[in-house]
Amino acid sequence: MITVGMLAKIRRMHIRDGLSLREIARRTGLSRNTIRDWLRQADVVEPKYPKRVTKSVLDPWTEQLSSCLKTDRHRLKRDRRTARVLYQTIQQQGYAGGYGRVCAFVRRFKSDESGPARQNAYVPLRFAPGEAFQFDWSCEYAIVGGCRRRLEVAHAKLAASRVFWLVAYLSQSHEMLFDAHARAFQAFGGVPKRGIYDNMKTAVDRVGHGKERTVNARFEAMCGHYLFDPEFCNRAAGWEKGIVEKNVQDRRRQIWQDVATRPWDSLEELNTWLAEHCRMAWDAMRHPEWPERTIAEVWRDEQLQLMPVPRPFDAYLEQPVRVSTTALIHFQRNRYSVPAEHVNRVVSLRIYPAELVVVVDGEEIARLARSFERYQTRYDFRHYIGIVQRKPGALRNGAPFADMPEPLVLLQRHLLRHPGGDKVMVQVLAAIPVHGLDVVMEAVRQALEAGRPSGEHVLNVLSRLKSPPPPDPGVMESCPALRDEPVANVARYDELMTFQQEVGHDH
Repeated sequence: MITVGMLAKIRRMHIRDGLSLREIARRTGLSRNTIRDWLRQADVVEPKYPKRVTKSVLDPWTEQLSSCLKTDRHRLKRDRRTARVLYQTIQQQGYAGGYGRVCAFVRRFKSDESGPARQNAYVPLRFAPGEAFQFDWSCEYAIVGGCRRRLEVAHAKLAASRVFWLVAYLSQSHEMLFDAHARAFQAFGGVPKRGIYDNMKTAVDRVGHGKERTVNARFEAMCGHYLFDPEFCNRAAGWEKGIVEKNVQDRRRQIWQDVATRPWDSLEELNTWLAEHCRMAWDAMRHPEWPERTIAEVWRDEQLQLMPVPRPFDAYLEQPVRVSTTALIHFQRNRYSVPAEHVNRVVSLRIYPAELVVVVDGEEIARLARSFERYQTRYDFRHYIGIVQRKPGALRNGAPFADMPEPLVLLQRHLLRHPGGDKVMVQVLAAIPVHGLDVVMEAVRQALEAGRPSGEHVLNVLSRLKSPPPPDPGVMESCPALRDEPVANVARYDELMTFQQEVGHDH
């Protein structure tokens, strides 16, 4: 292959030194015809040769990869497949090459399609151990409880060691934000001195000029509890918390790819899996500033600079609600039952990530499982026992009693076949606040197993279950024995009768 340097050398030997074509061919090893053709050119330019075509082990898969990449252009960025996912796909179909060839093909394809992109310049950031953490939310999708749900994933990341923590929720409300911090600090083993956020509505009520912020009072209380200073980025300046911004992208391409391919029974199961894989990633990933060390090793050094973790912040929001005449409260388009004695009262509702707590005069009266669906009514039949004691007829078609445990439903079905069965069933239900649901359920089971259950039978079994256990025979044997054992003497009765008759004759 002739280069510009060789062409310049040929021209010097022929034009300047006057050498013949034969002598130039002898010295350079080129043919005379080639030398003659290049000397006839007017300008010294780079010779152009046809591109060499070489076969690659990736050639049978290039059409499939191109089709996948073209399809991904019409998807959201979070749903686009990474080069690793494409590599794993064709590998399962028989591709025997390496991952690097697939990466190179993807880079060439994107470069050819989009052309050279304008690159922004940023200043690299560095943080001291224990100095700061960064927090952000991301929107992801997964199949939870048989439905495809939109999840809000909280990302917390230590700025120095780069360890991170992920927790999935169904919304971005205050109680979720507080719970995410409590879990992250517990996993990190300490609290940094600063927290870096964007201007999320759960933390900032109003964005002022420059760095002026009106911080939410409840968020400020959480910061005061954990003793760290909140710091908020400028508008549209995500690079100020670029460490966690990149964490969102990386975790979406790595951890969340596995989450999206399998169903989850509950959000708790998903978060347990996320916690395990976060810790596994700490041990596998290298620190970007110290490649010879993993981020887990750097994190162990940073733990010495973190503030101790206090008790978890009581992560709830509180609002007043009124109890309706049907002993229901309304919250986020759902209805929940509370004890009926608080009808028409205004009670305090404390909102937690997974449950609702109803408080009256500082005392908890109900703890309810929170539902994130809409237009649901959640009953607890125990809240209505006081009403059916006064109105036993409401037991037959009462909506709260349709969801009683199965043994109670079977007993009710049997008792209502007979006159006055509703009153008898109310007597059984009235024992629940006194003795507890578990004990009454056991009594009902034993009565049902007997074959002919009745209210008297259930109450009799309940009294036997609640009676104190008989004394231990071993304890009885260890009691001291009497010196003089009492003797049964029937003759003493005859003596008493004789004495009574004598007294009668005297009078």
